[in-house]
Amino acid sequence: MPVVGLGGYFFRAQDPEALASWYREMLGVGDGCGTDPQGQASPWFWYPEAGPVVFQPFAATTDYFAADKQAMLNLRVIDLDGLLEQLHAAGVAIETRAEWDTPETGRFARIHDPEGNPIELWEAPAD
Repeated sequence: MPVVGLGGYFFRAQDPEALASWYREMLGVGDGCGTDPQGQASPWFWYPEAGPVVFQPFAATTDYFAADKQAMLNLRVIDLDGLLEQLHAAGVAIETRAEWDTPETGRFARIHDPEGNPIELWEAPAD
């Protein structure tokens, strides 16, 4: 039987409660965010919208993200510009580069959570 989707993302944190709160408040990600198909929320689950997920190992020597980090979280977003405005207003440092954006792959921005974990924000290309 094949795997049917991503079941979770688990990572270590110095202050798990504070970091979970930051993800909920800044990005709407984590337990208690979204609703299931019946419109119900859960204190345990995040219900993301269906869509594409990239699962891709990178070479150990990649410069696509910081060499001292083993992984980078990529979050699919709608209205990247609006989210970046909110993050900027909250004091979150944002990096964008024109060469990251293409009509084939969409638009990208990078931020870091309060513990320095890299996060790539991805707005998929319009259909």
